[in-house]
Amino acid sequence: MLTILWENQKPMKRQGQLLEQIADLKNLYQAFYKAQKGKSSKPYVSAYREQLQQNLQRLQRQIMSGEVETGNYHTFTMYDPKKRLICATPFSQRVLHHAIMNVCHASFENHQLAGSFASRSGKGTYAALDKARQYNQRYRWFLKLDVRKYFESIDHAILKQQLHRLFKDPPLLLLFEQIIDSYSTAWQKSVPIGNLTSQYFANHFLSVADHYVIRGLKAPAYVRYMDDMVLWHHDKAALLAIGYRFQEFIARELLLELKPFCLNETRKGLPFLGYLLYNDQVRLAPRSKKRFVATSLLYEVKLQMGQWSQKEFANHAMPLVAFTEYANAREFRKNVYRTLVASEE
Repeated sequence: MLTILWENQKPMKRQGQLLEQIADLKNLYQAFYKAQKGKSSKPYVSAYREQLQQNLQRLQRQIMSGEVETGNYHTFTMYDPKKRLICATPFSQRVLHHAIMNVCHASFENHQLAGSFASRSGKGTYAALDKARQYNQRYRWFLKLDVRKYFESIDHAILKQQLHRLFKDPPLLLLFEQIIDSYSTAWQKSVPIGNLTSQYFANHFLSVADHYVIRGLKAPAYVRYMDDMVLWHHDKAALLAIGYRFQEFIARELLLELKPFCLNETRKGLPFLGYLLYNDQVRLAPRSKKRFVATSLLYEVKLQMGQWSQKEFANHAMPLVAFTEYANAREFRKNVYRTLVASEE
């Protein structure tokens, strides 16, 4: 696997001697404060905090001995917008994952190209949308690609091989392998949705495809947010040719399957990350409208039933509203809120 990655690839300097940095108590304290952010009132966080020094020292010993705790996931299903099985790790493992990525973030980051926007500082959803809008205005055709059951399809052996290319510290690689092997939905496949490490692993897994499509296939414009990918071109036939070669590459080298292509003219609107991007405006995708209505109703019920305080309601509602504000959706929001108020009377 991964015998031909891309043309004219520069040798990558692998990172070593990182385990000691991960196990450093200062790093573990920082990891704890990141892991508890937004959850400081949870009982399991309070319990961990009550014996914080002892817990972090125990974690330090586990890291250095190579006997870390992995697995024991608490699973639940979310529909946002499609059905997903979320795996929540015990809090001590969340601290571990933050400790790892505090140190390893730069190594993952250095391998990313500009067109990758997930799990990266200074990037994110809205930066990806802004770049997609720029390309939409510049090119006539777009080709949207999406991996079928992406997280479930990530092959453990290929992921481990990729990490061996990126890092040279055997104890760190063993730690990565323990985390990877702690979960699978099929034989040696899948990373759990909901883990910080999974976000990095999944984003890195497709980075080789980024290099191939840009450097090997010479695609003129490309944006990827995790497994949502878009290519642009002035020429429809040339764009399709790139798409088919790209599809063959990720099937052969990454054992991934793409969903059917979504090919269209940019003036007709690009469906991307919950929005419809046009040359002169942004609209909410139909599924995003349905999600906004259903979630707004749920939040209102929780407030009226006394399950949430006004502050809790606001903390949940603000991100929901912010998502719609990127689009031309003011009248839509007004109509939804008007309906909610009318239902209370």
